[in-house]
Amino acid sequence: MTPEAFRQAGHELIDWIADYRQSLEGRRVLADVRPGDVRRALPTEPPAAPEPFDRVLADLEAIVLPGVTNVQHPMHFGWFPSNAALASVLGDLASSGIGGLGISWESCPSLTEVEEVTCDWMRQLVGLSSGWSGTIQDTASSAVVVALLAARERATDFGGTRGGLQAEAAPLTVYTTGHAHSSVLKAVAIAGYGVDNLRVVPVDPVSRAMVPDALAEMIAADVAAGLRPAAVVASVGTTGTTAFDPLPEMATVLAAAAGDGPPVWLHVDAAMAGSAMICPEFRRLWDGVESADSLSFNPHKWLGTILDCSLFYVRDLQHLVRVFSSNPSYLQSSADGQVTQFRDWGIPLGRRFRALKLWFHLRLDGVESMQQRVRRDVANAAWLAGVVEATPGWEVVAPVQLQTVCVRHLPAAATAEVLEAHTQAWAAELNRSGAAYVTPSKLDDRWMVRVSVGVESTEREHVARLWELMQDAAKRAEDASSIL
Repeated sequence: MTPEAFRQAGHELIDWIADYRQSLEGRRVLADVRPGDVRRALPTEPPAAPEPFDRVLADLEAIVLPGVTNVQHPMHFGWFPSNAALASVLGDLASSGIGGLGISWESCPSLTEVEEVTCDWMRQLVGLSSGWSGTIQDTASSAVVVALLAARERATDFGGTRGGLQAEAAPLTVYTTGHAHSSVLKAVAIAGYGVDNLRVVPVDPVSRAMVPDALAEMIAADVAAGLRPAAVVASVGTTGTTAFDPLPEMATVLAAAAGDGPPVWLHVDAAMAGSAMICPEFRRLWDGVESADSLSFNPHKWLGTILDCSLFYVRDLQHLVRVFSSNPSYLQSSADGQVTQFRDWGIPLGRRFRALKLWFHLRLDGVESMQQRVRRDVANAAWLAGVVEATPGWEVVAPVQLQTVCVRHLPAAATAEVLEAHTQAWAAELNRSGAAYVTPSKLDDRWMVRVSVGVESTEREHVARLWELMQDAAKRAEDASSIL
């Protein structure tokens, strides 16, 4: 494709994207396909000759789009916000168009230095001290792997440069709660700790936050058994209920447990809730964060920067670089020692110019509009929680800290078994309708429904409409159950 052909096709694609975004409210939320529908609609062999762009665009509309769950839809309340602000889309387009190669500072100086500046802007915006150094990972799942690898090397005095964990005299242990994101379990396995060495710390039955005394007891028991505590992963906004682990108390436990050995690494996973910290009034929710060794949060969730853009901050940068440093001869240059080499801050060698989408987003939308949106979503979630609690037969089953509301409908005289089936039934009916999307999930081994408020275009009217749909779906499911 020539630059001139790209110019013409690009205009058409931008128009298509703009039309798609404008049409979202009139579309279904959940993808309207069965397994295999999209695959069967596509040719089994690749095209031998170039196809006209209008044909590709037509297939995008007719084949691809029906298989897209529209998470930018104002009636999407599932999982977590996965916003893609159009300002950040422009930055992503610029990144792809430039096609920068991020394997060293020399390979694209702007890639490195824009990322440095943008990460520092975000550090300031969420109220972190200047003691933190930041970079962009693809997701918080990758960030927790990096954190656990750094923790492993601190606990073993850089054992990876020798025999690795196989040469260690005692297993290393990691601690988190059962409400932490599933990526923690995966990271424990990837980083070589072994899932048998992951300790699930009890939580408070109301707040679902980690119990610091229980953490202290588990660490003491492991030390007495000859094991070596290496890392704790704290959740600042759990996936299920947006619970906040108590960082100050946890830091006190870890300081006491360190003794003469290396301190236990504290990683803070604030993947979704970290975006709220751009509003000073919410920073109380991560009091004590300055005592952590690393933290991550995702502007590509609630804040609205398009995937993939997860910020990872660390306090001991020299340690991180020592763990991940890679300096092959073909990447050495006269700038070494004067510049940041992001290849030494994590797992991949190469990286896209990811900072551009966040840089564009901050500059084109401005921080004040992001703060207003976060406050709007928190207020809308509080409104929904209020009307649910005020309605007979409904309950809010977890504290509403930010924008996640966990609810359950309670049919009259329903047994526990009937209630479980009923909850899944009305949520499934609502989702199948295409009018809205919510996420059924288990809390204390019982089904409930999560309502995650936070799509960029979601206003109070949409939350109110969701509440009507929830009540209608629950009533129909209750009536159907009675008939049966």
